[in-house]
Amino acid sequence: MTGMSRNWPQPVVDFLGSASTAEYTTISAAGVPIDTPVLIFPSEGLESFDLATGLAYPAKAERAQRNPRTCLLIQGRPDEPIVLMQGFATVRDSDLQANTLRYLSETGQTLPHNPPWDLARQAVWYWTRILVEIRPARLYWWDSPAALAEPPHRWHAPEGTVYPASDPSPPGTTSKAAKWEEASSWRTLAERGLQRGVPGHLSLIDAGGFPCTVRARSIEVTPVGFRLGLPTGLPSHLGKASLSFMGIETFIGEMISPDSMRVERTLPIFPMTQDMTQLWQPTPHTRSELMERLLQETRRRGQPIPEIPRERPEPTAGYRLRMARRARS
Repeated sequence: MTGMSRNWPQPVVDFLGSASTAEYTTISAAGVPIDTPVLIFPSEGLESFDLATGLAYPAKAERAQRNPRTCLLIQGRPDEPIVLMQGFATVRDSDLQANTLRYLSETGQTLPHNPPWDLARQAVWYWTRILVEIRPARLYWWDSPAALAEPPHRWHAPEGTVYPASDPSPPGTTSKAAKWEEASSWRTLAERGLQRGVPGHLSLIDAGGFPCTVRARSIEVTPVGFRLGLPTGLPSHLGKASLSFMGIETFIGEMISPDSMRVERTLPIFPMTQDMTQLWQPTPHTRSELMERLLQETRRRGQPIPEIPRERPEPTAGYRLRMARRARS
């Protein structure tokens, strides 16, 4: 253990050091917290908790660059802690080739649907990455999911903690987002999310301006939105909020009471989130949209599209640790 993690209990350190997935929440220009599931790869010593987003769909990084207050909700097995980490993000996009090689080393040995590498390496729209490093400012944790009815443990970073700045924003205007599928009605999308039986995560903004994402213990559709059963002990907050079913069905609105959210609209559905086979073999329309944005965003940064190596880079020690933990789950 080094730095801030010296003050965390050993079960939390062990859990965070081998965590591989999280709910990652950023704040939009309109002040709405948006949650997306991501792969994470903690740095050595747990100084930062790193993740990446595709340059061809850069919103998650751009929101963090505009407002570095972010959060990660990290969950595991029924006998492991649940950790809500609020922190400051540092966005790295000044060396896209290095980012790509880092991301390959951290994630590239085990791929969804296990495609042959000759096919997977062609997905340059997937491997070209912006890195986001999150350094903790606050930790809330429960010892296990069974403890969610109790207030969480808390840790705050020492006064005067310095957080690194992001790389300079590239010149010009962000490329226009593609037009993806939109639901005919929020109720239709809500029923689909509930029928899938996946967790729903509520995101709001606390009094300190940080996003706060929690897993809802229960979700019920109401005439105007959702009624939610939420963990105990976190400050309730009315105002702008979102509810996401694993990053696919996402609802934007506001909390009108401590347990009720009113839905105002839904977000378009990114094709590769609902059909993971499109990571490696997207439809012609999806591929065209992704490549067009990739070209525009690399030009803004004055960098070429990264080269994807013919052989997969060696996995990092952190990757091996995360995969060993996953094998035990």
